[in-house]
Amino acid sequence: MKKVIIGNHAVSYGVKLARTEVIAAYPITPQTQVVEELSEMCASGDLKARFIKVESEHSAMAACIGASATGARAFTATSSQGLALMHELLHWAGGGRLPIVMVDVNRAMAPGWNVWTDQNDSLSQRDTGWIQLYCETNQEVLDTTIQAFKLAEAVDIPVMVVLDAFFLSHTSEPVDIPDQADVDAFLPKRVARQKLDVDEPHAFGALTTPAVYMEMRLRQQEGMAQAHDAMIAIDAEWGGRFGRSYGPIESYRTEGADLVLVTSGTITSTARYVINQLRDDGQKVGLVKVKMFRPFPTADLRRALGGVKDVAVLDRNISPGHCGIFAEETRAALYDLPDAKRPRVHGYIVGLGGRDVTPDTIMDCIAKARAAAKSAEPEPEDVWVGVKA
Repeated sequence: MKKVIIGNHAVSYGVKLARTEVIAAYPITPQTQVVEELSEMCASGDLKARFIKVESEHSAMAACIGASATGARAFTATSSQGLALMHELLHWAGGGRLPIVMVDVNRAMAPGWNVWTDQNDSLSQRDTGWIQLYCETNQEVLDTTIQAFKLAEAVDIPVMVVLDAFFLSHTSEPVDIPDQADVDAFLPKRVARQKLDVDEPHAFGALTTPAVYMEMRLRQQEGMAQAHDAMIAIDAEWGGRFGRSYGPIESYRTEGADLVLVTSGTITSTARYVINQLRDDGQKVGLVKVKMFRPFPTADLRRALGGVKDVAVLDRNISPGHCGIFAEETRAALYDLPDAKRPRVHGYIVGLGGRDVTPDTIMDCIAKARAAAKSAEPEPEDVWVGVKA
């Protein structure tokens, strides 16, 4: 079935098709429509799930943790300050190896009060032990939501599916919605490897001493390492069944390129348009889209970017006092390449607080990268593009 739906409802259909069993809901703009649609599905009986209305995002994650610990398939959604309020419990879910799926609709952090998109809310949680997957289109949102449950349950690590506020969340696009039977064949009912028995509960000492804590974190790190290959396998299976696949990264028209853009989220679609124009004009410019931010696809980026002369990273985020976060991670990933194959990485801050990233914005970044490549002077760690004088 194909429907024209907003990105938030693409999430809702993905959660329904995944046969989620527990949904913890607290509304916050711009994700509210995700849980509103799910509440209607539960009320009508189309989705047989326990819908828990809570008083805060902190409680929403607590409810998901409890549900997941007993073996249920659990989901919630949030944005911005709501995600920040969850921060403490994100560590409990990640460190507890609970395969919860959460959608974060990227919204700028306050102050000032802003409901439009940038990535600082999700990227502020990068060290909490969650896999992070960034989406470009509403179709990718639905597909990734379903895949996220299979990935989370394969490696026992929670997954955060991320989409841009308004550019996806409130914008309608045609989305192919798979048949329930086909999704059931791809994603069977969860069988938890370990779970709390609610019929025979026990309490154990929760204190973790130095004698075992490091080993727990090592197991978590090993699970993250497994998540990369697990995602590739799951995505390949999805592609075989439904004809669509994404991968941790995607290279677009990088053949022979001397300058490659690195993007994530909806900026990617605009960048594709620009790349096509420049290629038609004979310019050797390509694109790499980063979908998987945690675990970071270091080896993939080395293969995709090794030997390219210049890389321009477009960051819709900023780590205050440092630089754009995707640029920082890309520089680190490429650092150990041999000198002859290591690109010069240029970082550009764009689109904060929902400011449009237009083709002209991207052309400006490309022009600045070209100029910096010819200059003997070192470029600043980050260049802000589109800032009013």
